Amino acid sequence: MTDLTLEGRRLDEVPGIQRELIINMGPQHPSTHGVLRIIARLNGETITAVQPDIGYLHRCFEKLSESKSYPGVMPFTDRCDYLGAIYNEWVYALAVEKLLGIQVPERAEYLRVITGELQRVASHLIWFGVFALDLGATTPFLYSFREREEIYDLYEQLCGARLLYNYFRIGGVRNDLPPGWLDKLNGILDFIEKKALPEYHGLFTGNRIFEYRAKGVGPLPAREAVAWGATGPVLRGSGVKWDLRRDDPYSIYDRFEFEVPVGKENGDCHDRYMVRMKEIEESIKIIRQAVRDLPGGECLGKVPKVVKPPAGEVYVRVEGPRGELGCYLKSDGTGNPYRLHWRSPCFTHLQLLPVMSPGFKIADLVAIIGSIDIVLGEVDR
Repeated sequence: MTDLTLEGRRLDEVPGIQRELIINMGPQHPSTHGVLRIIARLNGETITAVQPDIGYLHRCFEKLSESKSYPGVMPFTDRCDYLGAIYNEWVYALAVEKLLGIQVPERAEYLRVITGELQRVASHLIWFGVFALDLGATTPFLYSFREREEIYDLYEQLCGARLLYNYFRIGGVRNDLPPGWLDKLNGILDFIEKKALPEYHGLFTGNRIFEYRAKGVGPLPAREAVAWGATGPVLRGSGVKWDLRRDDPYSIYDRFEFEVPVGKENGDCHDRYMVRMKEIEESIKIIRQAVRDLPGGECLGKVPKVVKPPAGEVYVRVEGPRGELGCYLKSDGTGNPYRLHWRSPCFTHLQLLPVMSPGFKIADLVAIIGSIDIVLGEVDR
């Protein structure tokens, strides 16, 4: 037992001698943040190193797309980030439309913005509830699901699905709004603004336990965030004011007025939390403007019955709930994509764990993972 003793004494009895422990967090059940394994190296309860181990949910989405027609790929995109499914459809539709040179009707563009921003609100709501639950708060989880279910009811009325929609089409959207849909939408937005958000902040935002668990935990300086390719709320939580909707507009986002919330320069879990909560308010502003200016007309443009884009390649990106979601698409002139590649913000943000975690306690690692808002379906695509 020479490896456990020194001069006849156990190592843990010798002053100045420290022993590290390597533990596994996960693989976790899909009902949490996805099937993820974290290899954590600890000195007591203090983290010295962290390594994410991914690949438990791999579904061959990119390779599978090569055997599908261009319209046939659309339903599979939903299953990447299944909590922000509309944005998967959106970025893929934009890529195919760019290859084809198709003009999307005005009404369809507005419907895309409305359903997209509504999806951002729903995504941030479930993140808020699960993040609070990760830190031991049950009530915010139940409250957030109350509003989320109302939003999912709207999606069900619109397209028949509550989670994986297949609503977007190449050239527009599948169908127009059903009667009374906008009235229900306005009612839900009013409730979230006037009732739900004040309740969330009263329950959780100023809670001393939450502030102790989040402030100063998992800091990510702006320089590190940019260097590692962080985007979305993770980047903005570090004080970098970058949002594709404002800084590289797509669709019709240049027509709307909204703020880009940011945190402090050395953004921590609390900053990332506040950015997402403020983004809910800004998304509601965008939806109200889009509803106000919603034009008439068709919701689907003219698209060939057999979609065969000319040979070429494109890359497009959108501002999803978790950051910059990109789609690289290459055509060889046939009816199937030659190559499709997904730019996943969640994959990028997982690489930040070794940067943000050392020096904190094992309990803090739970808060740090929750604060970057990962969906493993997008990582293991």
